[in-house]
Amino acid sequence: MPLTGKDGTTDSNNWSAHVLTLYPDMFPGPLGQSLAGRGLEKGAWDLQVSNIRDYAVGKHNTVDDSPFGGGAGMVMRPDVLGNAVDAAKAASGDDKRVIYFSPRGRVLDQAYVREISEGPGVILVCGRFEGIDQRVIEARQMEEVCLGDFILSGGEIAALAMLDAVVRLLPGVTGNQASLTEESFETGLLEYPHYTRPPVWEDRGVPDVLLSGHHEKIKEWRQRCSEELTKQRRADLWERWSDENLK
Repeated sequence: MPLTGKDGTTDSNNWSAHVLTLYPDMFPGPLGQSLAGRGLEKGAWDLQVSNIRDYAVGKHNTVDDSPFGGGAGMVMRPDVLGNAVDAAKAASGDDKRVIYFSPRGRVLDQAYVREISEGPGVILVCGRFEGIDQRVIEARQMEEVCLGDFILSGGEIAALAMLDAVVRLLPGVTGNQASLTEESFETGLLEYPHYTRPPVWEDRGVPDVLLSGHHEKIKEWRQRCSEELTKQRRADLWERWSDENLK
């Protein structure tokens, strides 16, 4: 697996991710398994991981400092992160979007995931402590992205989640590409229920329409289920989808 450090480079033209983190041993983690792992082994995508501490300053290898103006916690230094991002761009390409995981960012959704998958790759900045200096966000034109309305200890889990979502869309990773188009969020709706053998389990049967062999009726049933589930469980998605499709 093309996991490289501070000065590592890759000659691959594949979609690639370069992760900047204080905890490089967290990668590839689950991305080394299943579809993503097989894709990584086959060279369908590339992953580089750099330790931010390699760019620390001073005799104590400092990566953070106390915030100006006071307050609890520590802030990651802009000189340290700036150098780390610059080195990542030099190693993996200056065309990569730089993404920082932050509660202030846009919420990660399928539209953004697909947009990222269609580009050349990303540099992912995993913050820690109270966050990172605002100046490096602005100077390196970082895109701020939020995994959801909850707090994590750092950006690593968010980076793993984004990469898993993106990589499965890449050519050569998921075997049946057609299956990706009917998943939740791809159409703006939640996905319909699934059933498989046995046809009766614990006195629970499969909806008759799915056993009918009538493809048009099955399609209509699935669409109806998707609409009802979305309406019941995700009013926000339903409002947006109905505004766009039921006018």
